[in-house]
Amino acid sequence: MKSKKVCFIILFILLSLTKLYSQNKIETSEIAEKMQWFSDAKLGIFIHTGIYAVNGIGESWSFHNKRISYSDYMKQLDGFTLKNYDPAKWADIIKETGAQYAVITTKHHDGVSMYDTKMNNLSIVKVTPAKRDMIKPFFEELRKRNIKCGAYYSLIDWSFNDYPGFLKDSSRYKIENDYKRWNRFRDFFQGQINELAKNYNPDLWWFDGDWEHNAEEWESQKIKKIITTYNPKAIINGRLQGYGDYDTPEQNFPVTRPKYNWWELCMTSNDSWGYQPDTAWKTPYEIITIFIDAVSNGGNLLLDMGPREDGSIPEEQLFIFSELGNWNKKNGEAIFSTVGGLPQGHFYGPSTISKDSTTLYLFLHANVSGNIMLKGLINKIEDIQVVGTNVHLTPKIVGKISWSSVPGLVYIDVPENTKDKYVTVLKLKLDKPLKLYRGQGGFN
Repeated sequence: MKSKKVCFIILFILLSLTKLYSQNKIETSEIAEKMQWFSDAKLGIFIHTGIYAVNGIGESWSFHNKRISYSDYMKQLDGFTLKNYDPAKWADIIKETGAQYAVITTKHHDGVSMYDTKMNNLSIVKVTPAKRDMIKPFFEELRKRNIKCGAYYSLIDWSFNDYPGFLKDSSRYKIENDYKRWNRFRDFFQGQINELAKNYNPDLWWFDGDWEHNAEEWESQKIKKIITTYNPKAIINGRLQGYGDYDTPEQNFPVTRPKYNWWELCMTSNDSWGYQPDTAWKTPYEIITIFIDAVSNGGNLLLDMGPREDGSIPEEQLFIFSELGNWNKKNGEAIFSTVGGLPQGHFYGPSTISKDSTTLYLFLHANVSGNIMLKGLINKIEDIQVVGTNVHLTPKIVGKISWSSVPGLVYIDVPENTKDKYVTVLKLKLDKPLKLYRGQGGFN
């Protein structure tokens, strides 16, 4: 009798584990399906637009860091005109870069909404000369061009009276001492999230400021529920205290490949997110090589632009976008819908691999020509082409020993006249899915 009871318990446990495994497998599959477009996208454009462009100062942080008084910062409301704002032109420029998604600020830490919020009066529709909603027409133009729409939203709001204060200093109150006040703030910001979800239906949510409170205080699970109720396929960045879908390192490029399934490097085109009249612009070569490195490591690049207060885009930004777009038109097959490339040690440079693993792309930075070397490739190379040209190259195998399973070194002579002015790409067509030797040499 006792043995039957034990058997029943074991059977029950096994059935429960099987059910749990099946459920986890389904959920994992659903997440992977939801994230597929993001994984394929590779390039997004980040837009920091706000009243901070009027004086060309730091967005929100400039008054927090006391570089300008709060009252002087808010006086910029009077100068935000958008008189040259053309959402169709913006969308065309983004399309030409090759970007598959765009993320725009709907509200930064300063609390100024860039859309027609009904939760308070602090919006460019109500209190600036612009008197227009930036987000709705921009999303409409993006969707006409099959570009995914992303909404940046700051959870913190340094202008809202019921927010505790700056960076946990609790200058107004402590949450534990006045929960009613904190709840009023939560009702406010969650109401704005509900507005954006209902009226604009973003494909992607880019939260910021989550560091100031934990998931319980933000009610992160509730926020995610609000979003997915309107759009079950909406993607959320990793700044919602553990309730996001992907990681987003800021400015700092990872040296080794991140362990996350999905990630995105967000980076400025100069030294500022919003418009500032600085001259520290990155060169097209720098942007392109940063982009390639992100993709080679299995990630995306979210490249920022900061429009002027009138809605125009700086000429230096347009030049970067134009050069990036031209390079993508020529070499895009090595970028879009590929997967991260070779492990370190096989090739001294970035690489990507086709989804079926039968094509390998090698990226040659700057003035690379002459012989390049590839190590540990077991496959036979059927063809090598310089992407964007009709030039085909012949590999040379060096050091292959007949009695050893260790592959020889592959040398490829790249002619000087095939070089791209930024980054040259070689396309290696393999006889079968990529197979690499990962040993230490010797008798194996």
